[in-house]
Amino acid sequence: MSEPRRNVLDGIGNTPLLALRNIVPQNGSRILLKLESQNPTGSLKDRMALAMIETAEADGRLRPGGSVVEYTGGSTGVSLSLVCAVKGYPLHIVTSDAFSAEKLDHMEMLGARLEIVSSDSGRMTEKLTRDMVEAARVLAEKPGAFWTDQLNNADPLAAYHRMAEEIWRQTRGGLDGFVQSVGTAGSLRGNGEALRRKNERIRIVAVEPSESAVLSGGPTGAHKIDGVGAGFVVPLWREDAVDQIERVSTEEAVAMTVRLAREEGLFAGTSTGANVIAALRLAEQLTPESTIVTVMCDTGMKYLSTPMYRAHTSWRLLE
Repeated sequence: MSEPRRNVLDGIGNTPLLALRNIVPQNGSRILLKLESQNPTGSLKDRMALAMIETAEADGRLRPGGSVVEYTGGSTGVSLSLVCAVKGYPLHIVTSDAFSAEKLDHMEMLGARLEIVSSDSGRMTEKLTRDMVEAARVLAEKPGAFWTDQLNNADPLAAYHRMAEEIWRQTRGGLDGFVQSVGTAGSLRGNGEALRRKNERIRIVAVEPSESAVLSGGPTGAHKIDGVGAGFVVPLWREDAVDQIERVSTEEAVAMTVRLAREEGLFAGTSTGANVIAALRLAEQLTPESTIVTVMCDTGMKYLSTPMYRAHTSWRLLE
C-alpha cells in the first residue's frame, strides 16, 4: 500500500502512455499518447509551473513573502495558480478573452488575480502575445514580485527531461519518433534533447498552426489552436533541436480532436488534435511498424464553452 501524498503537487508527472486503437497509420505503425491530462490541473503545464517556482525558490529569486507574475493563455496560469495556492504565494496573471472561460475561472478559483487583455475577435495573434508580455513586465516591477516569464525561462527544460525519461522507460527504449506542438518550445526541446541523448536516431517533429507558421518561415497570422503558435519565433526555440516541422490548420486540429473523443474516448484540447495529425504524417514517412510518441497536452474540459466545441454538441436548455 502506497503512502499518502504530502500534497497535490506530488501528483505531477508519471503519467500513463496509451496506444491509439482506431486512429492509426496505414503502415501498421503505433501512435502512443502521453496522457498529460492526468496531471492535477489536467495539463502538461503542471510540470513547467512547478519547475519554475521551485527553481526560483532554490536560487533566491522568489523569497518567502514574495509574489508571482505571469502572462498566459490559460494552462500555464492554471498550473501556476495550483502551485502558488499550495505554496502560499500571491499570483497575478495577465491573460485574455481569447482563451476559454473555464481556464480563467479555474485560475480565479485557485486564488489568482487576473488582468484581462482584449483580443482580436478571440483569436491568437502576435500582437496579443506581445501586449500580454508587456503588461506582465510592468506588474513585475513591483517590490517582491517574481516574473516566471515562461517564454524566456529555461528552468522547465529539466522537468521535460524527466518526462522524456518516463517515455523512455514506458516504451523500453522502443520509439522512433517524438511529436509535440510548440508554444514556448520548452516541452518539445526538453523531451527532444533527452530522447536524442538516449538514441540520436529518434525523429523529433515540431508542430505549429499553418495559419501562423513562423517557425517554418511563413508569415505571422491568427489561429485558434489554444496554447501554441505565439506568432513569432519564441526564444527557447532551437531549429537544430528538430528534424522537421509540420503545419496543421485550426480546422484540421478541431476535426481530429472530435475524432479522438468519439473514436478513442479521449477528450482533449486542439493542440492534441494537431499533435496526432502530425504523428500520423510522420508514421507514413517511417518504416512500417514504427512507434511514435506524442502528447495529450490537456483535457477538453478546459474548452467546453468555446464556440468550436459547442459546435459539436446539440443539447440546449429549453427557453
